[in-house]
Amino acid sequence: MAYYTGKIVQHLNNPTIVVLTDRNDLDDQLFGTFSESIQILRQIPQQAENRDHLKQLLKVNSGGIVFTTIQKFLPEEGSTFETLSERENIIVIVDEAHRTQYGFKARIKNTGEISYGYAKYIRDALPNATFIAFTGTPIEKEDKNTPAVFGNYIDIYDISQSIEDKMTVPIYYESRLIKISLSEEGKELIKEFEEELEEMGFDAIEESEKTKRLENILGAEDRLNQLANDIVEHFEQRQKVFEGKGMIVVLSRPIAAKVYQKIIKLRPDWHKDEITKGKIKVVYTANSSDGPELAKHHTTKDQRKILQNRMKDPKDELKLVIVVDMWLTGFDVPCLHTMYIDKPMKGHTLMQAIARVNRVYNDKPGGLIVDYQGISSDLKEALSFYSKSGGRGDPAIIQEKAVDLMIDEYDIVSNILHGFNYKEYFTTSDTSKKLDILRYAVEYILGLEDGKKRFIKHVTELSRAFVLAIPHKKALEIKDEVAFFQDVKSRILKLTSTDDYDSKKTKSTYEIETVIKQILDESIVAEPVIDVFDVVGIKRPEISVLSEEFLLEVKNMYNRNIAIELLKKVLKDEIKIKTTINYVKRKSLLEKYEEVIKRYQEKVITAVEVIEELTELQKRLEKSTKSPKNWDLQNTNTHFIQQ
Repeated sequence: MAYYTGKIVQHLNNPTIVVLTDRNDLDDQLFGTFSESIQILRQIPQQAENRDHLKQLLKVNSGGIVFTTIQKFLPEEGSTFETLSERENIIVIVDEAHRTQYGFKARIKNTGEISYGYAKYIRDALPNATFIAFTGTPIEKEDKNTPAVFGNYIDIYDISQSIEDKMTVPIYYESRLIKISLSEEGKELIKEFEEELEEMGFDAIEESEKTKRLENILGAEDRLNQLANDIVEHFEQRQKVFEGKGMIVVLSRPIAAKVYQKIIKLRPDWHKDEITKGKIKVVYTANSSDGPELAKHHTTKDQRKILQNRMKDPKDELKLVIVVDMWLTGFDVPCLHTMYIDKPMKGHTLMQAIARVNRVYNDKPGGLIVDYQGISSDLKEALSFYSKSGGRGDPAIIQEKAVDLMIDEYDIVSNILHGFNYKEYFTTSDTSKKLDILRYAVEYILGLEDGKKRFIKHVTELSRAFVLAIPHKKALEIKDEVAFFQDVKSRILKLTSTDDYDSKKTKSTYEIETVIKQILDESIVAEPVIDVFDVVGIKRPEISVLSEEFLLEVKNMYNRNIAIELLKKVLKDEIKIKTTINYVKRKSLLEKYEEVIKRYQEKVITAVEVIEELTELQKRLEKSTKSPKNWDLQNTNTHFIQQ
């Protein structure tokens, strides 16, 4: 948006730009972002502190970038806001344009006074301004219609396109309802609350009478005990697989404080009094009349900034926050992977909230929405409005789809290993036998036609689906086997020559370290450092890697497919190191190497023959590099071993 504003400033004759939103925290966020973009804007933006300051900033003959909230355009009295400027070169850029930009028709209050919505008041103030709107969730209803207020869509960038471009990740949905008995009156109360939330927005809804009545239902002690227990168990299972952040959304501040107390009772070590410490925090503001239980979670603007930075830092110990309305819009935490919703929401408020978990982060396969309120029908309704506005893509995919995908990929990987009894790994307690099974699994896969490529591809897909499915019962049932597949995959990748594997396609090595946060730690026998020699079970030589003794040991190995991979890897490295000075010799030996590998891959020569030919190639390499004029062999060996 800052770049777009800069372009307007450059192409118009000294315009005034008004950046308008409807929340103080979002206004602060946008102002802070723009203030860092002065080179693009070519002038210093200003933020309206109050209604009088806003009038002062806009009653100018030309120029300026002004940040303000739409609430400052509310008349102090009467139903008309004074005209601040009739200039035509005023551009009003509205963020979150679906929320409070309506109300041209008059309404009569209980007092008999006539009132309008904010859309009318801002046009009273700036009658000739041009309005440009940004929204992720346009509305097209009779009483609230985004295109009717701002004109036709200039451009649509939808969920589907965003995921295709890898600008966002898919959102998955899991229902974990806590059963409560609701009377017809209670059901109607929730419906009225959702409608009021849509009308009034997050800021104003908490003090409403409907919220306080709903607190008695959703804030029952037994229900909150169940909620806290379920969230702790669920989040810990998620963290074992993919370490990241979580957000809990509750109805009100009193409920937020209660949920916090119940969670830290279960996990006392998560609590710390200091704002810079602790694994869990509550984010809201309080006042003196709220009482001590609410007041102890009060955060100032500076404290919230500290918490924001901690939440955005993947390495910070803060992993879980409880919110009511703050941070549900305009707050990006890429490593946020799970949102627990225990608050009735619908329409654009729901769409805005769930979008917090769709940010791209490393190999994060998707975000997860955990629903304790039964919002699935509201999601479908929100999608229908979104689709009518030209958008494509599902805002939330049912988690069962991830489970189904996981089972499909599990079946494929299991079938690749058909004929190899890998499940014996889980029944033996002998560590050396476990390590042998891992090595034999690598040998088996390398002996299959296209086995390495297929295994790596489908284990990667299985891992991604597993991350999204956990802690589903079916995911927990196969977690040990997923860990086994991951370990075998990592051994294959360690052994595989870089030219045989396209890392760009799967980001495999990085993905092993980040997406699956080693469930291997619990399920797989660990070796101190897995390198190519550990994989094949050969002790690393003290002298030249490809010595006669070493070659003889490799030739007599039972696992010949592994032997070939080992020879390929170390021989190619040796050729590059030992022929650094002589480019012609390097090229000749590499061409011979590639010819041998190609003949093997095309089944022209057998495994035994390829080992023989690679061994002969090694002897040529040793012979050609023995001359001191070409290379200091002792230095070469030392260099290689250090590598």
